[in-house]
Order: sequence, then C-alpha cells, then structure tokens
Amino acid sequence: MRVGEIVTVGILALFSVYLMWKSAELPIGYIADTGPGGGAWPFWLSGVMLLCCGAIAFNWWRRTSPPSQSDEPLLDAYGWRMLGLVGGGIVVFVGLVSIISMYGAVAVFLFYYIRYLGRHGWALSLSISLVTPLVLFFFFEGAMRITMPTGLPFTDPVFNILYEIIY
Repeated sequence: MRVGEIVTVGILALFSVYLMWKSAELPIGYIADTGPGGGAWPFWLSGVMLLCCGAIAFNWWRRTSPPSQSDEPLLDAYGWRMLGLVGGGIVVFVGLVSIISMYGAVAVFLFYYIRYLGRHGWALSLSISLVTPLVLFFFFEGAMRITMPTGLPFTDPVFNILYEIIY
C-alpha cells in the first residue's frame, strides 16, 4: 500500500507537469476584454493537482496518512478483478466512440457500470443510461456549442432529430 501510494502520486505529478507544459502553449493568463486564455483552465487545474500531489507526498514521507503506514498489498483479488472489469469497460467505451458516437458510448458504459457492476435494477440502469447522454448532448451541443464525435452514418437519424430540437 505504501509503495502504491507514492508511485501513484509520482505518476499523477508527472501527468500534471506534462499538462501544464502543454496547456502553456496557449495563453494561460487573463486576456483583457476576452477572458481567460485557452490554456488557463487546464494549466491552473493541473497546477492545483500538482500541489495536491506534493501534499500527499509530504504526508507519505511523514507517514501520517493511513496508506503510508500500511504494509498490506495495494489490491486484493477482488480489487484486481474490479480493476480489470472497469478498465476493460473503459477500453470498450473508447472503442465504441467512433462507432456509435460519444453519447452512445456513454449510454452503453453507464448501463454496463450501473446494471452489471453496480447490480442495480433495470429501471434505474436504463433511465440513467438514457437520460444522462441526452443531458450531455444538450449541454455540449446546444449550450456550449461543442461538437462531440457522432460515430458512423447509421447514427445520423438520431442526431438529426436532436439537432432539430436545438436549432
């Protein structure tokens, strides 16, 4: 557990530094009469994540957090199984984005996660996995004007109906 904590913090810290470096390719400060630059949010959020990694590493060094005091394994058999099931679900989700759209992939992943991993009922699983992508669609496409991947052409009829509602 102790080694797992510091390795995870190290990886997250490196990821934070990388994101700060990449987002600094765009303006990261406030631009007069425009607002924050294109890299502002990713840069500063990554900076906060890096500070949090520093605080966790400091607590690890002082052995004040429960994981830093533990000699138990990071994951038991159930933990490895769940990591495989969730990680596999995410891999399938990413693969489905180009086929059935971002929103379709979100629906499939939510249904898999809620129904099969969470063992919730059909009504809850179906309602959340169908309503959430719709809310996300209207938020991103309608309110934010950010287009997400729509998948292969067979998904076009669904999106045509939804675009008619927005426009």
